[in-house]
Amino acid sequence: MQQWATDVKSGDSDNKEAQAAAYYWKKAFPTITDFVRSREGESPNNLLNYGYAILRAVIARALISSGLLPTFGIHHKNKYNAYCLADDVMEPYRPYVDKLVMNIFDNSTDCKTLTKEIKTKLLEIPVMEVNINDLRRPLMVAASITTSSLQKCFAGESRKILYPAMS
Repeated sequence: MQQWATDVKSGDSDNKEAQAAAYYWKKAFPTITDFVRSREGESPNNLLNYGYAILRAVIARALISSGLLPTFGIHHKNKYNAYCLADDVMEPYRPYVDKLVMNIFDNSTDCKTLTKEIKTKLLEIPVMEVNINDLRRPLMVAASITTSSLQKCFAGESRKILYPAMS
């Protein structure tokens, strides 16, 4: 995957992102033969959907608190999506949700239904510890650091967006 990451061209004309995603999802849930990431797909897609919805809300809130509108995206563009910028900004945070879902999936007997217990675990997403700017912060604080740095880029005050580093 690191090789694909270095080979991605502007606009991803060679479709490296799709190749990496197919590989990633195949390895993410090795006990599931031919797992496919899909909104409508089999479990653990339901856990991923719920987790990403929580993450999206955290990012949208951080964008608004930084004075940005979550509607106007950079890469995501859809007139029917009110959260295009939130969808752009949340991408580097998705692995935190993925890791939590993998843990829940590996340690639960049945994930086909979003039980109260599973939802409670997923509601820990905003307070998950992440490394950002060489500091450990809750994800919701890190999201505010990211969106504040993005706002500074838009304002011409900075040229660097701060994102968390996976550890």
